[in-house]
Amino acid sequence: MKIINASEPRLGSSMTEDETRNFLSNKKLFARIGSIDKKGDPNVHPVWYYFDNDKIYFETCKDARKAQNIKNKNTIYFCIDDDTAPYKGVRGKGTAAIIQDVDKSLPMVEKLLLKYIGSLDNKMAKFLFNSVKNGESIVIEITPRFFATWDHSKGTMQ
Repeated sequence: MKIINASEPRLGSSMTEDETRNFLSNKKLFARIGSIDKKGDPNVHPVWYYFDNDKIYFETCKDARKAQNIKNKNTIYFCIDDDTAPYKGVRGKGTAAIIQDVDKSLPMVEKLLLKYIGSLDNKMAKFLFNSVKNGESIVIEITPRFFATWDHSKGTMQ
């Protein structure tokens, strides 16, 4: 895991590898995914995500703009940050791949739904799970090239 310090020195410092993994695994935050459309313009999309084995996963409709953008250009940017002080977060750049295999996608969607909804036994979870099962939705896997992190709890201003 390549970690870059993305914090101003007086405000804080970067997270360690363990802190980065813990932050990405245990916080229930939105990831903002930046993709490039056919015109070369950026699009930013908030998504629920699941972090596993240094990769980031999210579910989306197979016809969604972000899915179409990834099919055309698989370079992606991401930012996951906590908006409560002291601020901390992770951003980076990676390569996105669409997981075509439904049997590989369903376990990731299950983990994602348990993280954000807490159960697979409600209307929204069933809808999203069935969307993947029926091929209407897909899972995107991001392989980050780096993680740029900041943690303001480590700064001199605290």
